[in-house]
Amino acid sequence: MTRVPTISFEFFPPKDEAGEAKLWETLERLAPYGPRFVSVTYGAGGSTRERTSRIVTRIKRESGLEPAAHLTCVGATCGEVDEVARGWWGAGIRHVVALRGDAPAGSGGYSPHPGGYANGAELTAGLRRIGDFEISVGAYPESHPDSASPEADMDNLKRKLDAGANRAITQYFFDAEVFLRFRDRCAAAGITAPIVPGVLPVTNFKKVVEFSAACGAAVPAWMADLFEGLDGDPETRQLVAASTASELCLALMAEGVEDFHFYTLNRPQLAAAICRRLGVRPELEAAA
Repeated sequence: MTRVPTISFEFFPPKDEAGEAKLWETLERLAPYGPRFVSVTYGAGGSTRERTSRIVTRIKRESGLEPAAHLTCVGATCGEVDEVARGWWGAGIRHVVALRGDAPAGSGGYSPHPGGYANGAELTAGLRRIGDFEISVGAYPESHPDSASPEADMDNLKRKLDAGANRAITQYFFDAEVFLRFRDRCAAAGITAPIVPGVLPVTNFKKVVEFSAACGAAVPAWMADLFEGLDGDPETRQLVAASTASELCLALMAEGVEDFHFYTLNRPQLAAAICRRLGVRPELEAAA
């Protein structure tokens, strides 16, 4: 019997009160699936830092879920970033997703903030000096678009793990072989930390194509064929999204993958459907 996988969920911070209410409904819907943690992202350029802090602190205070707060190097000095991290530690938050971060739109590309952490490895080392955080970092099976080569990208991942990160969570991908080849490369490079696949259920194909071009993720032709003609049919798009993401996870599980991180886009129905397909049942049902 295939082992039931361990899961985690990622959410983005809401823009307004209505969005925050919807986020809490999403959290309540997915909490019974027993995620190892739930993470809350930053906006580009650290633009939602205060909102992210408020949300993760509330999750820690008011829910039974373990929050993981995203933290980036963008737009802040080391002291300002450290202050945020110390505030989280004081609020009982022990898990941080440490990322270099993306530059704000129109800024001409990433450059370190004067007096700030230059990259994810420096940020990870800084967090280790503050407290015994659990630290997750990013990994890129198809290489980060700013990397000079796949080898340079792998070296950067090693630096982040050597600086004290506990695991790496990957950028999304759509072909199981992409992750499996990357896993093999990590092992050949001497990386022993867990490499957790990040899974994105696709509902808006056009937007995913645009974002993938910027982040270096390949979108296979078969996916374009699946979504062709569905622009005006959101119900079918949802079914296709759940099916393709589930098939990807099942293919990875057949190769021994036991941990998945879902980019939920704050859509609980999709994440719940995929969890059920993988054998992850709500805790009340599992106990019945």
